[in-house]
Amino acid sequence: MENELKVPTVAELLAKGETPDILFWVGCAGSFDERAQKITRDICRILQHVGINYAILGTEESCTGDPAKRSGNEFLFQMQAMMNIEVLNGYEIKKIVTACPHCFNTLKNEYPALGGHYEVIHHTQLIQSLIDEGKLKPADNNIFKGKKITYHDPCYLGRANEVYEAPRKVLESLDAQLVELKRCKSNGLCCGAGGGQMFKEPEPGKKDINIERIEEVIGIQPQVVAAACPFCMTMLKDGVKIKEKESEIEVLDIAEITARANKL
Repeated sequence: MENELKVPTVAELLAKGETPDILFWVGCAGSFDERAQKITRDICRILQHVGINYAILGTEESCTGDPAKRSGNEFLFQMQAMMNIEVLNGYEIKKIVTACPHCFNTLKNEYPALGGHYEVIHHTQLIQSLIDEGKLKPADNNIFKGKKITYHDPCYLGRANEVYEAPRKVLESLDAQLVELKRCKSNGLCCGAGGGQMFKEPEPGKKDINIERIEEVIGIQPQVVAAACPFCMTMLKDGVKIKEKESEIEVLDIAEITARANKL
């Protein structure tokens, strides 16, 4: 299946005199993290399935600078951001989709001040719009039908950008049993990896945040925890593993759920 995925770069399209309608910003996690790479592939499958003319930057894509900024290195952030903006503006990119809420937030809210003005959407928003347009339709007896599913709100998608409904509407299309966590939406609980915390050891304390979160998940006994962020994915999966619940609770991204439900 993976061999069928031929993802063009913007440079390759340009060489043929074409331009993409949408740029897929893969992000560091989506590029290098083995678990997040699976999400990247499923997003590509979805984009190809519906016939969207898209491309990636490939080796021309660099980190958005989010970790540097959150860690307090504004100088490094601006250097990284301005390099990316130069590339994006050079290709006259207008619309960007990304699976990482950290990339989403940075590209959408922090790049404009440095000269980068783009329409930025999260992959859950794109998937929801494709379902609304009738371009994506879960199979009648999709594997999630009747399953108990809960959704974990990523901080930079939910509280920072108030994207609450898109991922939930995608899950609602599955004919599954949706259950909300006690702390959700504007009262959501961080997975513990945001704000640069992904790249450092936790400070001494009574309990890691992802363990606190996964105990809340276990309390409502879902079969699937839906994520929409590669950082959340790592923290939730680690929590499930530590609690030895891997055989009972599956952690999947909204894109993976959509691809499986649509048998892509």
